Amino acid sequence: MGVLALFISALLHFVSAFTSLAEDNSKSQKTPPAPIQVAAVEKQMVSDQISLVGTAEAVAESLVAAEVSGIVEHFPVKEGDFVKKGELLVSLRSTDLQLRLKVAIAIREKIKANLGYAEKELARVVQLKNTDSIAERRYDEAFYNHRALLQAMLESEAEIERLEYDIQQKKVFAPFAGFVAKEQTQVGEWIQVGGSVVTLVDLDQIRITVDVPERYAVMLSTESEVKVMVKSVSNDPFSGKIYAVLPQGDPNARTFPVKINLANADFKIKSGMEATVTFILQGTKSALLVPKDAVVTAGNNKLVYSISDGKAMPISVKTLGYYGGHVAVEGNLKPGDQVVIRGNERLRPGQAVLILQ
Repeated sequence: MGVLALFISALLHFVSAFTSLAEDNSKSQKTPPAPIQVAAVEKQMVSDQISLVGTAEAVAESLVAAEVSGIVEHFPVKEGDFVKKGELLVSLRSTDLQLRLKVAIAIREKIKANLGYAEKELARVVQLKNTDSIAERRYDEAFYNHRALLQAMLESEAEIERLEYDIQQKKVFAPFAGFVAKEQTQVGEWIQVGGSVVTLVDLDQIRITVDVPERYAVMLSTESEVKVMVKSVSNDPFSGKIYAVLPQGDPNARTFPVKINLANADFKIKSGMEATVTFILQGTKSALLVPKDAVVTAGNNKLVYSISDGKAMPISVKTLGYYGGHVAVEGNLKPGDQVVIRGNERLRPGQAVLILQ
């Protein structure tokens, strides 16, 4: 029994020493304070704003058509392709026109040869007429034959120009740079005069249409700037400008369509996307402002980290509007509170922080 008691005592001592060492290592490996930068919450008077949902659409959309009829021989584009201005969209078969052009050219050459002979004959007859060596009737025949051949030459040239033009129209080119939104024909299909080839959309500029209640519509003008949020594209708002406030609205809903133009150089915004437009209205109100970098998106929620007793505490907020580099928010904040503007992406609730200047 003495040996067993000694063994148990030694085992307990070893476990105690190992536990103490593990605790010391855990303390030495404790996460250091996170370095951050902060800014103070401000209370200011700001302009009233209203946010409404609209729909994005292409500024330019065209149903490109063929000027002449024919069978589609070459169709090098497909839906989704980006084409430059002047790029080939479709070629129609032009074999019949090419053959008719050859015939027209041959007829012109024949007329040209006859015209050359008629010019020489007329010159000879004129000399004879001046010496009264020929009858008036002979002169008239030579004169009117030459005149008829000149007219035939003009008609032949016009026919050749028309055929060459029709051959050129057998190829349809993009009238502007844009995306092929829909194929309207296929290889081997017959296209009538004016038949559709493709639907082409220009996404370099986007126009957003918003139905605005009349009490707000009367406060807007084409000089008004707006902020546009397209959540599927970016969490940051785009700057836009009102293109037009249409004079005719919906008498049932008492809303008026407002058009906003928006630059879209990278083509990220697509026609048909949902866009939230924030309008700046007349009038002011008091609001809490924080730098926009202080707002963190967590799923469908937004929050800021406020500093309390050297620790970062998350506070849920509702954004009310954007004012330059600041955001008006509503939440459990007060003027003078410090909120994190740098280093807030990886903070954990209650984590110790080190405020950098």
